[in-house]
Amino acid sequence: MADAKVIPFDDDRSRGAGQRPPRRRTTVSRRKGDGAKVREVTAVPAGRDGGAPVDETEPGTAGGASPEPSGRRPRRDGRARVEAARAESDRAVEQEAVARRVPEPRDGGGGGWDRRIAGGLAFLRRRLTGDYEVDEFGYDAELTDQVLMSLLRPIYDKYFRVEVKGIENVPSDGGALIVANHSGTLPWDGLMMQVAVHDHHPQQRHLRLLAADLVFMLPVVNELARKAGHTLACAEDAGALLERGELVGVMPEGFKGIGKPFGERYKLQRFGRGGFVSTALRTGSPIVPCSIVGAEEIYPMVGNAKTLARVLGIPYFPLTPTFPWLGPLGIVPLPTKWTIQFGEPIPTDGYPPEAAEDPMLMFNLTDQVREQIQHTLYKLLVQRRSVFF
Repeated sequence: MADAKVIPFDDDRSRGAGQRPPRRRTTVSRRKGDGAKVREVTAVPAGRDGGAPVDETEPGTAGGASPEPSGRRPRRDGRARVEAARAESDRAVEQEAVARRVPEPRDGGGGGWDRRIAGGLAFLRRRLTGDYEVDEFGYDAELTDQVLMSLLRPIYDKYFRVEVKGIENVPSDGGALIVANHSGTLPWDGLMMQVAVHDHHPQQRHLRLLAADLVFMLPVVNELARKAGHTLACAEDAGALLERGELVGVMPEGFKGIGKPFGERYKLQRFGRGGFVSTALRTGSPIVPCSIVGAEEIYPMVGNAKTLARVLGIPYFPLTPTFPWLGPLGIVPLPTKWTIQFGEPIPTDGYPPEAAEDPMLMFNLTDQVREQIQHTLYKLLVQRRSVFF
């Protein structure tokens, strides 16, 4: 009898009547403070080692089985196993509840706002104490990143909905000269190009724009332009920035492009005398053509009050369908859909140093850049579905 086994309930049907084990009974287990509860045993679980099933009916209780034969391994108390399983389940539920009560921080959550507030206070402290740096041109990188770009970005993303193409053509390091068309009555195109390079380039490079003299004659605009990294459109400043490895942006059309009538939209004006090509040749910097579509329609210039412009000392006084008829509201640009495409760079490092003094070479390179920008403008206009969408 040392190897006696308890035959499972499922095997009763295949055995003879003489071999049937004693009929199962219900067991009654009591806890302290609880009344008697009747639990029906529905199946006999198998042993730990996958062997024969073991009857877990508690010996000594009403209806229990006879005591184990001598030499058999003591059986584990069934109620202790149930209690252990319940405790394990309770711990798992408690851990899940704690995890739900304390979620992991996410971007934009409370921790994000705390960091933003702390960063803003630190920025104000540096501004008040003068603990910030500017270069010899007046460029303030911290102010540009945290303030100026933050102000321009909603206009860029939500208002003009700028789409950028060919950003991979902008070099990741070293100096380069980005040459773009100029339009729109007010120079929104230069600012949007600056945001496009900063936000879409993998290295988040800063574009240093070359601006006309008028920009640095206006009281407030002068200071903001310097802080944003803009400098005077001259060969000396452009060459110094390129030699330092900066990205420099130039719009050779100047006032002829930004102040042209609406009927001549997307028709490039003359690119000056090719001074930007000479600067690129001297420094060996590549020239990246850039085409901007969408700026021509923000202020449709239907007229020019030349007399008033001469009195005010400005190149032109635009007359649009909204300005000056609606007063200050006429300054609000129309929400056109923009596209900025950067073309393949034109290398200049293969030319000898004296090439910068060759007028024929400068004319050919200037014409090449202009034709590439004009061709891309026509292609983008054909692909555009609507001015506003």
